[in-house]
Amino acid sequence: MKHLSLGAFAAATLAVLTAGAAVAQAPASPAPAKVEAGPACADCHDEAKIFANNPHMRGYRAAHGGAAGIAVCATCHGDGAKHMEAGGDKTLIKTLHGRTGAETCVTCHKQSAERSSFKTGVHASSEAVNCLSCHAIHKSDPKQASLLVSAPTKLCATCHQDAASSFRTFPYAHRLKEGALSCVSCHDPHGRSYKHAVKETRAGEPGCVSCHAEVRGPFIFTHVNGVAGDCTSCHVPHGSSYPHQLQRATIAAQCLECHSTLSSGTLGSQPPSFHNISLPRYRNCTTCHVAVHGSQRSPQLLK
Repeated sequence: MKHLSLGAFAAATLAVLTAGAAVAQAPASPAPAKVEAGPACADCHDEAKIFANNPHMRGYRAAHGGAAGIAVCATCHGDGAKHMEAGGDKTLIKTLHGRTGAETCVTCHKQSAERSSFKTGVHASSEAVNCLSCHAIHKSDPKQASLLVSAPTKLCATCHQDAASSFRTFPYAHRLKEGALSCVSCHDPHGRSYKHAVKETRAGEPGCVSCHAEVRGPFIFTHVNGVAGDCTSCHVPHGSSYPHQLQRATIAAQCLECHSTLSSGTLGSQPPSFHNISLPRYRNCTTCHVAVHGSQRSPQLLK
């Protein structure tokens, strides 16, 4: 190993210290200029601040690889640059109100089928009733599905007050007030006008049998449903003063709605009956005709 002399070692040490000082005194490279973010919708609109948890925001991000920003607002409201430059002039932005606003909704929500349609259903786009009558796009309750303004039963009651009153005032009614079901359990809010947009099963049966499976067919010997009427021929769907939500106070009176020579036509083999129905013992028809919804064995629905 080669040994340096004392003078050479001192000179080398001095060179190293001088180089370090030069490096320390060298000016640092300038920091990049801070880029000012442009104006955003959330600067003025509180709705935009909470929009991150909205299903529309999640759907937009999924479709665009996570990108969002004001672009998601522009999807429905259009380019807001001039709106911002003019200090928030509402005439320079697309607002969602009434039928025009609903037309914007159906540019994406295009569902349309034989019995259900967002555009031509019973709650079709009109100035009186439209998408924004029931759905709160920005300020919906996070606990409510489908961005509804409120719970379905409460929401439907704002327009359908007569039906809502039936559930509260009649002694025999479906158990809406107990929370066992809601209006949309039976009705499709986007359904077409056919029979009040009552839901049907996949087999085309009345939606009633979804819960009342004991009366579900098919039957060899049918009664009413699919022949000369449906469930509502005998039952009041919302609420009734009579047991089983019947249309009439007694079983005999209900049966005589159809099985009577007083009507324009007659049904059954012996209308009204070969029994003397003026006698109380024969007035409860279902004492014998127990298979009132349909039978697999008896044409007279006796069993």
